[in-house]
Formats: sequence, C-alpha cells, structure tokens
Amino acid sequence: MELSKAGLERFAAVAASHVGDDKVPGLVALVARGDAVHVEAIGTRAVGGRPVERASLFRIASTTKPITAAATLTLVGEGLLELDEPVDRLLPELANRRVLRRMDGPLNDTLPAAGPVTVRGLLTFTFGFGMALEMFAAREPWPVVAAATEAGLATIGPPQPDAFVDPDTWIARFGELPLLAQPGERWLYNSGAHVLSVLCARAAGMSYDDVLRTRIFEPLGMRDTGFYTEDVERLATAYQLSADGLVVWDRPDGQWSRPPAFHDGAAGLVSTVDDLLAFARMLLRGGDPVLTADQVREMSRDHLTTELRESGRALLGGRGWGLGTSVVLDGPWVGAFGWDGGLGTSFLVHPERDLAVIVLTQRLFESAQPPAVHTDLQAAALAAAG
Repeated sequence: MELSKAGLERFAAVAASHVGDDKVPGLVALVARGDAVHVEAIGTRAVGGRPVERASLFRIASTTKPITAAATLTLVGEGLLELDEPVDRLLPELANRRVLRRMDGPLNDTLPAAGPVTVRGLLTFTFGFGMALEMFAAREPWPVVAAATEAGLATIGPPQPDAFVDPDTWIARFGELPLLAQPGERWLYNSGAHVLSVLCARAAGMSYDDVLRTRIFEPLGMRDTGFYTEDVERLATAYQLSADGLVVWDRPDGQWSRPPAFHDGAAGLVSTVDDLLAFARMLLRGGDPVLTADQVREMSRDHLTTELRESGRALLGGRGWGLGTSVVLDGPWVGAFGWDGGLGTSFLVHPERDLAVIVLTQRLFESAQPPAVHTDLQAAALAAAG
C-alpha cells in the first residue's frame, strides 16, 4: 500500500491553495495508506498568529459522533447495553414517549409513541428527535425548538459547551419534551448522540468523559483528545464568515478552555490529526483493540431505508447513515465512511483501499455540506492512492 509521489505533491498543492487570511487561516491535512502517512500543516492558528503545527488542536464538532458510536459499541460488547433494547432501563425519563402530531405544532398536541426509544435508534438518528432543515427555515421558532433552547439542552444548532446544563438535568428536561416524529419514521440529526452521552455514562457507572478515556482514548493512545484543553496555545481560533469577511467565533481561551457541565458526545471534542489517525487505523484494522470486526461492519453499513435517507437528504447530501457515521453510497468514495464537523473538520476512511483522509481547519461550514477545502483534499488523497 503506497501513496504516489505525484499524488502527494498534488495533495500539498491543493492544501496550500485553500489557505489564506480570507480563506482558511490554517489547516492540518493527513492522508494515510497502510504504513504510509503524509501530513500538511499550513497557515496559522489565528489570523496573523503563530503557525499551525501537526500537533495543533482543533474543535472537531460532529466528527465526535463516530467516536461516541464506537464507545457505545464497546459497552454493547461488555454486555452493559444491547442495540435493540429500549433505553427505559437506564433512562426512565424517556419511557412512554409522546409524539407531536406536527413537528411545528404546539407541545400539547401529541400522540403516544408507536414504539420505544432504542440504542440502535439513537445511533442511527431515527429515534424521533433532532435537527431537520425545515426548523431553520421557519419564520418563527417551532415551539419544541424554543422549549429545547429555554431548557438549556443545546441540541439544536452549533455546539455551545457553555449553554448546556448537567447530564441528569439535561435528560430530565429532554424527557419532558415530545418527540418530533414516531421512532423509525424520520432521520433527525444530532440529538441521538446527546442522549447517548447520558446513556453510556449510566451504563458504565462513570462520567461520559471517563467512558471515552477508558474505552477509546487510552487503548488507542489518543492523549490529546478531550472535551476541553488547558493547553490553549495549541488550540486554533475558530472563525465564521460574515459580510465583513472572517470573524472570530471562539477564541482559544473560550468555550473549550474549561471543563463543560455536559460532556457532549455529539460535537464536543477537541483533537489532533494524529489522535484521529489512531482512531481511523482502529477502524481500518477491523476494530482492534476496542471493537470487533462485526461491530465495525455495523458502524459502516447504511442502516437507512430510501424514505429515511430522503427525509435527511438536506443534511446527508445523498449519503447513507450507519451507527454514528455517514456512509458513501456512490461515486469514487463508495464504501467509505466517516463524518464531518461543522466547525471545520472532516474524517473519512475507506477500508477496501486501507485509506484515511483527515482535514482539520478552524473555519465554520457555511452550509450543511463540507466546503471545497475538504472535498478537494479528499479527491487528491484518492488520486494519490491510485
């Protein structure tokens, strides 16, 4: 398994073409195949600031989700959870769900849920609650969206560590809300991973950050990944595009510089390219030492029906969804899986090619689909692999 010299030169050129104070201030991009690893670290951690380094930290946002899925599956392997069991045993707050007759309707206009919330439903984002594009296009906030915001759930919208309440309060308040759809009826983004954060902690009898530390980070040597960092010098400044160009969205001493009240398994982690490479290689080698090959296959296969994929098309962009990961269904990357982080990251592994591509930037996405810096580097990586 090799990476061509010409392909890597192209990968470097593509990376450099996307870096600039008015583009992406800095990035770390990695392509790995077998034992071959190539990394580009270009630009600065902040506009006019110090250079990006291979060991620089980035907020990986929803690239957190595959890690949460893997942690959940380790607990399934230990017999602490079952994929198809109702969560009521550990989360009684979610028993006897009610479902809105209309997603944008009043909170008291509900029907009984046709089935329970299950672990699989949380992993596949089909349990009945989460983000849908329609809620962001509404003239007025839907009642359920307004209620979730007021309750401090921070489950609809970009990651906001400072906006969360503690896990027990979170699940109690979440349990007071109706579902948006019947379990299994729609693909709704994000919230399933928040519920898993609480569920996994209760199943393991420890905080969710300790679940990740003991089941994922320590076995894989992911020393720099966590829900916050005190090493703020290594953390890139996050930027958002505005009418006046890039503006600061979060500083290194901002929301990820202190322990959060809620360990956000949907979008809360900071990490480095080498820590994510360790996670990618675990998936590429069939899960060793934290998952089984069967569990990795379950993570990486599409669990959605045509109707479910269509209900989430605006966010999935034509991809399928496995357990905490998107699944590429067509094109040159068919068979690959991973997920993107809306604060500027992407993570993709292709088992048949033994290929991993990881791109870390500090510029927020402007749409639900990843910007060209990610897709261009993925294309260049694929060409380097031949």
